[in-house]
Amino acid sequence: MTITYKDDQGIAGMRVAGRLAAELLDYLASFVKPGVTTNEIDQLANDYTTQVQGAISAPLNYAPSGHNPYPKAICTSINQQVCHGIPNDKPLKRGDIVNIDVTVIKDGWHGDSSRMFMVGEVSVAARRLCLLTFEAMWHGIVKVRAGAHLGDIGHAIQTFAEGHGLSVVREFCGHGIGRSFHEEPQVLHYGRPGTLEPLRAGMTITIEPMLNAGRREIKELGDGWTIVTKDRSLSAQWEHTVLVTENGYEVLTLSPGCPAMPAFVGPLAEAGAPLP
Repeated sequence: MTITYKDDQGIAGMRVAGRLAAELLDYLASFVKPGVTTNEIDQLANDYTTQVQGAISAPLNYAPSGHNPYPKAICTSINQQVCHGIPNDKPLKRGDIVNIDVTVIKDGWHGDSSRMFMVGEVSVAARRLCLLTFEAMWHGIVKVRAGAHLGDIGHAIQTFAEGHGLSVVREFCGHGIGRSFHEEPQVLHYGRPGTLEPLRAGMTITIEPMLNAGRREIKELGDGWTIVTKDRSLSAQWEHTVLVTENGYEVLTLSPGCPAMPAFVGPLAEAGAPLP
């Protein structure tokens, strides 16, 4: 396993990319409402990334082995879609929940983040799923520090999620990130404490749990990208890019538009980390 550890210059580049990803989501938030299409949101995202931020979208034409190039600038996963939903011309409707996943490349560095959006009034169950998934992500984040293990992150997320009757998708996970979109290590959202790779200062990783209201089994649609729950239950995901520091962690994808951190988080572990 080859993990890249960022030096001061790399960390500075990752901070900029992370900030831009968060600001892109802030910008898109006001457009997520009944009647808008995810294609329209995708076009807004691409225009803002290229024309305002002077950056490029990592998902656009991304083609890992065995996949056709991804055709859009962002991923939009609605209701029972778990991840990698492709924007289209179908309007969002009141009661939908949608994950918008963005990755911005600035000066070669990648900033990766996603948020859940509730379209108008949603059901109690949908709201609960979105909020608990957000908290699950933070339960993983607060385990990050030099000397901890990747298994500590996964265990914290799995314990919280399953304790609230939700299931953890296991086929997709977080990842290292930097000059490349997906680097080592893989960051599982389930596991046992004290296992897997130890964390070291300078690592940058994503923590992005996908939780289902029903069973954890998933399937891929015929477009080769969109993943849905096999039982058609609702799914939710949140994602931050996180830097491992000597004293804990720094969340690189925070911005004024981010939801307030859960009360259990307390002050961010690294002095000087950007606050929402």
